[in-house]
Amino acid sequence: MNAKPTAHKAKQVQQYLMSGVSYMIPVVVTGGVLYAIATMLSMSSVTTEGAVKASNILIDVLSQIGGVGLGLMVPVLSAFIAFAIADRPGIAPGLICGQLAVNVGSGFIGGIIAGLLCGYLANVLKKIELPKSMQSLLSIMIVPICTSLVVGTLVICVIGAPCAWLLQTLTKWLTGMSGASAILVGAICGAMIGFDLGGPVNKVAYSTGVAVVGTEVLAGHNVQFFGPIAIAICLPPIAAGLASYVFRKKFTDAERDAGIGSIIMGICGITEGAISYTTADPSRLIPINVISCAAAGAIAGALGVYCNAAWGGLVVLPVTSVITYLISLALGIGIYFALIAAFKKDISSETKISTASEEPEINIEF
Repeated sequence: MNAKPTAHKAKQVQQYLMSGVSYMIPVVVTGGVLYAIATMLSMSSVTTEGAVKASNILIDVLSQIGGVGLGLMVPVLSAFIAFAIADRPGIAPGLICGQLAVNVGSGFIGGIIAGLLCGYLANVLKKIELPKSMQSLLSIMIVPICTSLVVGTLVICVIGAPCAWLLQTLTKWLTGMSGASAILVGAICGAMIGFDLGGPVNKVAYSTGVAVVGTEVLAGHNVQFFGPIAIAICLPPIAAGLASYVFRKKFTDAERDAGIGSIIMGICGITEGAISYTTADPSRLIPINVISCAAAGAIAGALGVYCNAAWGGLVVLPVTSVITYLISLALGIGIYFALIAAFKKDISSETKISTASEEPEINIEF
């Protein structure tokens, strides 16, 4: 009897998290790309304190803007999780408690917990009945102050230390991968990215990678964990667009017309460029996406591919291990092509089969 309400609540929490991630992505991508470019341009890379050495004004500007963007990742995530639950009254306490999570070292894990707590508490408090003269103060003053005080205290005194330990352990494990473990994790992350092309499963892998990038790039380290993710982000749209021209008989005219757009979206790191191809033939394209992305991720893990920006595609090429990045992507596209050739039917063949399976229409006239 309790299974359905529990499943519904779990789905709601998932939606709140996805809302926070969707608002966070532009912030972290902007910050990550600019900071990584500053790191690349700096002749002496990064200091031990994690700040890019400013050898000229351009590097200084890029590093400052990018660093601020990366620093806003957790507060924005927390604020918009709270916003998804409680609407505007959740934004201020979400921002404040998200920044507190950063200050105590609990990172994105603490930020997620803080965002959920702020959202639920603000949602309860905003329903309190007050005299009409005070009602306008509820959402702009009373709810944000009370929520920030309660949840902020919890973050500092209760949540912070365990979440900080968990984040440090997770980051150490992910960034310390090598050999077989790097191949396995690369394959799993690649498969998750390719599975639903921007959906919840994709976002779990991407968000974890973003958290590692935000920690490691500011510390001056190359992020090998994100390399397989960056490749898997762009592989399906680029491969699908190219395949529509290479295997012309297996794609419709409309799909071939969309090929250039899909390739460009892949180059820009927009996985959703492959959605139209996948929805047209999901029984074949979903497994093909998953297998090719998993294979490319495993190859990237084996080659130690890194990506220092929390995005994918060829636009981040300057902040990756360029040669191994391109090799992994090319091999992934080759595997995608082989699977298309083996399993995707010609459009003309499918039309004939579907036509033959239909009942003949008999008209009898007197």
